Amino acid sequence: METKVITAHVPLPLAEKVDELAARLERPKGWIVKQALAAWIDQEEERRRLTLEALADVDAGRVIDHEAVRAWAESLDTDKPLPAPL
Repeated sequence: METKVITAHVPLPLAEKVDELAARLERPKGWIVKQALAAWIDQEEERRRLTLEALADVDAGRVIDHEAVRAWAESLDTDKPLPAPL
């Protein structure tokens, strides 16, 4: 696999945590950074997918009334909570 060097300035406390983690795991710092970056990109891609899915639901009218959600949430602290709105 081809690679490309990416340079980033990070706060000293974060760099020190990377150093500590690399030492503890007996891995190179570059490996730690690659793992973290890959996990963050995966998380952001999933967030975007879920956002687009939610927007499609809104466009299709698949929403729950705000007042129904509010009433349900307020009932959670009572002896007889309402069922979750559908």
